[in-house]
Amino acid sequence: MRSAAAPINHSMTDGFGRRIEYLRISVTDRCDLRCRYCMAEKMTFLPRNEVLSLEEIAIIADRFIARGVRKIRLSGGEPLVRRDFMELARRIGRHLDGGGLDELTLTTNGTHLAEHAEALFDAGMRRINVSLDSLDPERFAFITRGGDLDKVLGGIAAAKAAGLRVKINMVALKGFNDDAFLPMLRWCANHGHDLTLIETMPLGDTGEDRTDRYLPLGEAVTQIEASHPLSPLTYRSGGPARYFSAQGMEHIRLGLITPLSNNFCAGCNRMRLTCEGKIFMCLGHEDHVDLKTAYRTGGGEAVDDALDRALIAKPLAHGFAIGPDGTYGQTRRHMNVTGG
Repeated sequence: MRSAAAPINHSMTDGFGRRIEYLRISVTDRCDLRCRYCMAEKMTFLPRNEVLSLEEIAIIADRFIARGVRKIRLSGGEPLVRRDFMELARRIGRHLDGGGLDELTLTTNGTHLAEHAEALFDAGMRRINVSLDSLDPERFAFITRGGDLDKVLGGIAAAKAAGLRVKINMVALKGFNDDAFLPMLRWCANHGHDLTLIETMPLGDTGEDRTDRYLPLGEAVTQIEASHPLSPLTYRSGGPARYFSAQGMEHIRLGLITPLSNNFCAGCNRMRLTCEGKIFMCLGHEDHVDLKTAYRTGGGEAVDDALDRALIAKPLAHGFAIGPDGTYGQTRRHMNVTGG
């Protein structure tokens, strides 16, 4: 892969004065699980010739870094199912040594984590997110449509042994895991993992009724505070979560991501690059800019011009809403396409 582009002068400030310093890259739309809030049971994935090559992803990432992006998260789908993923991680991770990037992280479902944990650490990652919505094997298999909990737990243990700090991401789902927030928090505390709870978002048709499954995180907080009062923390990871410490578990952090019950768009610092080369300026909008076509037809300069257009087009806020009358603002694309 070719070396990073020379620094350029384009700003990464959007039309509302927000500095964009965080890029999330979906390296593949493919996944070996079919989580009910994320994907339909039967999915049609992108043809491989429509997906960015790893070389193209790395070069586009170079352009973002040259413009001032300080943090990159690799995601999917499930990023670790893509062949030669570690080559890409090492390629982007080189910017950590040169000071061009502050952090390279990963979001994974954990199914392939055991075999890659040490290589992730060697590539420069120091913390990762693992999606885990239940510690009950049968419930986990139901939510993921067939996932093996033991395999994920083994991957989490391997990551910790390799020196990676693990944060568990748990989507709050009424009727599926709404009795499990406190047990999950205590399990995380026992193993030294942070926990972030996330409200479900209307991304794509999953075959599930999100109106029935949506749970405002205030209800989860009420359950937890009955045993462990929470205190707000000033810590920020660069993403949208607000963090708290739980009494008796001060060595870990509890994060809350509340796109519906407590909108956080005013401080958005993120863009998302899909595996087919589209930049989505907001998770909750269909508007995008095609960086793949820009790069393939005009190289790095065309990518910079496209990013300028994306920054101007970035909206102030998403349009998600879930209420008693239904779901509003639902996107056509699934979460696995955009990246978590």
